[in-house]
Amino acid sequence: MAKTSSIEKNNKRAKLAKQYAEKRAALKATVKDQGVSIEERFQATLKLAELPRNSAKVRVRNRCEVSGRPRGYYRKLKMSRIALRQLGNLGQIPGLVKSSW
Repeated sequence: MAKTSSIEKNNKRAKLAKQYAEKRAALKATVKDQGVSIEERFQATLKLAELPRNSAKVRVRNRCEVSGRPRGYYRKLKMSRIALRQLGNLGQIPGLVKSSW
């Protein structure tokens, strides 16, 4: 099990990223638009820099929903390889067949 503080910190980042997603997208579109004047694009860049750093989607770490483990993460299942193995051994994952010989 991962530290509770690191899990909560990551949850906070995910919440902030969701909250500021529209604002960030609008500012980034303004910055990339070549039809807008240089001054307006620069102002959009400054406003983008004023937003909280943790509101960037890049700062959110994929973590296992069972254990909170940050590494060995399967996106499709939203869990780590270790949690997948444990639940697979218990037969709690539909469609997963553990082979043994």
